[in-house]
Amino acid sequence: MDPALGPPEEMAEKRDELTPMMRQYHDLCERYDDAIVLFQVGDFYETFCGAAERTARVLEVALTSREDSTGEYPMAGIPIDNAESYIEELLEAGYRVAVADQVEEPGETSGVVERAVTRVITPGTLTEDELLASDDNNFVAAVARGADNGDAGPDAELALALLDVSTGDFLATSSASRESIADEVSRFDPAEAVVGPDAPTDLFPAECMVTPYDERTFDRERAGEKLATYFRNPDALLAGDAEIRACGALLSYAEYVRGGAHEGERGEDDGDTEARDPANEPQDGNPLDYITHLTRYDPREYLLLDAVALRSLELFEPRTVHGRDDATLVGVLDETSSALGGRKLRDWLRRPLLEPERIEARLDAVEELTSAVQTREELHELLREVYDLERLIGRISRERANARDLRSLRDTLAVVPDIRAEIADADCERLRRLHENLDPLVDVRELIDDAVVADPPIEITEGGIIAEGYDEDLDDLRSTARDGEQWIDNLEERERERTGIDSLKVGHNSVHGYYIEVTNPNLDSVPEDYQRRQTLKNSERFVTPELKEREDEIVGAKQRADDLEYELFREVRREVAEEVERVQHLADALATLDALVSLATAAAQYDYCRPEILERGNGNEGGSNGDGTNRSLEIEGGRHPVVERTQESFVPNDAHFTGDRRLAVITGPNMSGKSTYMRQVAQIVLLAQVGSFVPAGSARLTPVDRIFTRVGASDDIAGGRSTFMVEMDELATILREADERSLVLLDEVGRGTSTADGMAIAQAITEHLHDEVGATTLFATHHHPLTELADDLEGAFTLHFEVDQEDGEVVFHHEIAPGAATGSYGVEVATAAGVPEDVVERSRELVAEAADEGADALEGADGVSDSSADGSDSDAPLEAGEQSDTAPATADGGDIPTDVAAELRALDLAHLTPVEALTELDRLKRLLEE
Repeated sequence: MDPALGPPEEMAEKRDELTPMMRQYHDLCERYDDAIVLFQVGDFYETFCGAAERTARVLEVALTSREDSTGEYPMAGIPIDNAESYIEELLEAGYRVAVADQVEEPGETSGVVERAVTRVITPGTLTEDELLASDDNNFVAAVARGADNGDAGPDAELALALLDVSTGDFLATSSASRESIADEVSRFDPAEAVVGPDAPTDLFPAECMVTPYDERTFDRERAGEKLATYFRNPDALLAGDAEIRACGALLSYAEYVRGGAHEGERGEDDGDTEARDPANEPQDGNPLDYITHLTRYDPREYLLLDAVALRSLELFEPRTVHGRDDATLVGVLDETSSALGGRKLRDWLRRPLLEPERIEARLDAVEELTSAVQTREELHELLREVYDLERLIGRISRERANARDLRSLRDTLAVVPDIRAEIADADCERLRRLHENLDPLVDVRELIDDAVVADPPIEITEGGIIAEGYDEDLDDLRSTARDGEQWIDNLEERERERTGIDSLKVGHNSVHGYYIEVTNPNLDSVPEDYQRRQTLKNSERFVTPELKEREDEIVGAKQRADDLEYELFREVRREVAEEVERVQHLADALATLDALVSLATAAAQYDYCRPEILERGNGNEGGSNGDGTNRSLEIEGGRHPVVERTQESFVPNDAHFTGDRRLAVITGPNMSGKSTYMRQVAQIVLLAQVGSFVPAGSARLTPVDRIFTRVGASDDIAGGRSTFMVEMDELATILREADERSLVLLDEVGRGTSTADGMAIAQAITEHLHDEVGATTLFATHHHPLTELADDLEGAFTLHFEVDQEDGEVVFHHEIAPGAATGSYGVEVATAAGVPEDVVERSRELVAEAADEGADALEGADGVSDSSADGSDSDAPLEAGEQSDTAPATADGGDIPTDVAAELRALDLAHLTPVEALTELDRLKRLLEE
C-alpha cells in the first residue's frame, strides 16, 4: 500500500498513547484511507509520516518533524491561504485529498480543537474554480450492471451515469452492448469513475481515476431510496435496475465527497466551512439540492462518435504533438461569450442530432442570427456580462458562495431584460421559445440588490456585506458603533484642552484596545482619573473609565453587527438557493442562445452556408437503400473548417454520394490532400447535424447515424498492440458495427504488414463494405489495384488528386477529380520533404532497376506459349498488344498463374516507391517458385 495513504504504521502501534491532536490525525487517516489527509494546524494544513514524505517530494515543500511523548514524526505542511494550488498538484500526482478543518474556535474550547473532514477532493468532483481546469464539464461517472450483487452476468444490461458536481448536470443511459457504453465514456470523457460489482473497469482511459467505493451503494433498493430523495418516482424516470443502481450510487458518492455544512460553522476561505460526520463507510450527507434534473437518454438518439472518431476529426484536441491548441473544430466554432455557452456548444458537438426537424430548428435560429448583424453583435456583447450561473447556483446551494458570488448572480439577472429585448421580435420558433424562457428573476435580483452592498469584501464573517436599510437591528448596532467612534475621534481634542498636554494622542491597537498616550516629560500633567495601561520607553499609555465604557460599547456593537451580518447573509443565500430550478432554467436558455450566436458568428465570419437536410424514407432522387430509405451527400465547394483557418489558401472540393454511388476509392500521392478531403467531408456532415452552417458553397445531405474513422497511424505499445494491431482492431469495430446509415473514413488500410497481405485485406474490406455493410465510404489508398476493383463494384467509383511534375518537382493542386491517380510519386515527395540528394538518387536507380526487372519478367512470359486455340505455331511470338488466349508460361516451361500475370500487368512500377517495388517483385517471385 502507498505509505502516503491510510493510518501511519508508526502511529498505529501506539495509537492510545498519542497526544489528542495526533490521535485525531491517525483516526481521520484510518477513516479516509484512500486519500491524503490535510490536517489543519493553525494557518497550515499538515501531513505526517509517510504522507509528509510524499507530499514534501510532490509539492517541493520542506520536510520537518513533530515530536511528542511517543516519538518524532516527519511533518510537511502547506499554507491554507494558498492550499488550492498545492491540492491541484496532489490531484495531478494521482491522489485524492481529504481536507480536515478545525470545526471549533480555538478560544472557545478548553481541550484539543475538534477537526473533521469537510470535503474530499477528487478529480471528478471538483467545484472550486481554482481547481477546475476549464469551463467545460467535469464529469464523474458510475457504471453498474442490471442485476443485484452476485446475480449480474456478463451479458446483463450495463448502465452509465454521469454527474458534473460543479454544475448539477446529471445524465444516464444503458445498453446491452459494452461497446456502446465505451463509446459514451469516450464521448463525455469523465475525469473519475466509480464502478459497481461485476461492472468492467477497462471502459475508462488510463487518465481516468477509477475509484473503489462501497458496494452497498449499488444495491438496487438502497440506490432507489437515494434517488427518491432527489426525484419523484425514479422507476418511471429511468429504464431499468442498472440505471437506478448507477445513478443512486453516484449520488451517494457525490454526497460523500462534498458533505454538508455544520450549522453555524465558519470556514477559512469564505467564512462558511462544509463538513460532514466522517465515518469508515459511506455516509448520507446533506442532499445536493441543486441537482434537480436527471436526463435519461438513448445513445441512438444522437450521431455516434467513438473515441477514434473524436480524435481523428480533432473535435476538441489537435492530433499533432506540436499542433496549435485552437486547431480544433471547437476552436474554430467557439465564439461564445460565456462559460455557459461554451459548455453548451461542446455538448452539441459531442452529441450531434439525428432528427431533421430538430436540426432545422437550430438552423432556423442560426440563419436568423446570421442575417441580423446588429442583433447578433449586440447579443454577443450583452452575453459577455453573463456569469457562470450553473456553477454559481451550485456554490450557493452548497452554502459555499460568498457575497461577491451573489452580486455576480445579480449582475447577470440585470442584463437579462436587455437580452430578452433583442429577440423579442424573433421570427423563428426556437428564438421565440428562448425569449419566453429568459426569466429575469426580478424578485431574486431585488433581494440581492436590497441586501448586499455593491462591492462586498471576499470574507463574509468580518462585516461590510449587508446594505444599509436592509435590517433595522443591524442599522442600530452600526449606529452605536459609529457614535462611539465619533466620540473617540473627538476625545483627543477634548483631553488636550483639559490637560494642557498638546502632544497627547488617542490611539488603538488589537491587543490593548483604545488608549491615551502621554510622553514622559508630560506625565506630571496627567489627571488622577487616568489609569495606566502600558509603559513604553518614551511614553505611558492610559485609559479612563469613560473610555473603557465607550470601548466596550464600540467593540460589542461591532462584534454583534458582524455576527448579525453573517446570519443575515446566510439567510439571503438560503432564499436565493430556494430558486435553484429557476436559475438553472435561465442558465440553460442563456447557454443555448450563446451557442446559437456563436454558430451564427462563425457562419458570418467564415462564409459558411446553410445545409439542406433531407428526410429519410421518401425514396427520392438521393438514391434508395435496401431498407427503403433515401441517402444523399452532396457538397459543392467543401472546405476543411480547421485547415482553412491555419493556411493562407485552401482549395475547395466537391463530394457526391448517393445510395447507388456510395463507395469512393481515392488515390493520389502523399501530401496531395486525401486525408484532409476525407476529414472535411465528415466534419461538414457533423456540423450540419449539430445545426451549424457549414464551410461549403452548398451542402445537401441525409443525416447519418454514426461516423467511423480509420485515419492515421497510432499504436498502443503499453497495451502490447502494434500499429497494425490497433488498425485491425479499429477496422473490426467498423465492419462489425457500421451499417448503411454510417459514414466511414478509411485511410491507407493494410500498411503495417506485407504488401500482399495489405492488398488482400484492403480488397476484402472494400468488398465487404460495398456488398454487406452499404455504408457511405471514403477509402484513400496507395493500393492502385483497388481502382480496378472499383470498376467491378456497382456502387463504387474512383477519385484522385491532380498532381503535375515541373522541372522534376512534384506540384500538388489539391483538386479532386474522377478516376485513378497515375502513381504515388514517392520519390518526388521525398525530394520535396528534404531527403538528402544522394538518397533520392539511389531511390531513382532502384526504381529504374525494378522497372527493368519487371519488363524482363513480362518479356519472358510473353515469349513462350502453348499452342493457340486456332492451331497457330506455338513458337510464333505474339503481336504487339496481342494477348494469348491461354495462360502465359514461365521460363522453365510451367504455366504462370493467371492472378500473378494480372498483378504484373497492373503494377505501375515506375511510380512505386523503391521498397514497394522490391517487395512486390520478391512476392511475385516466391509465388512463381511455389
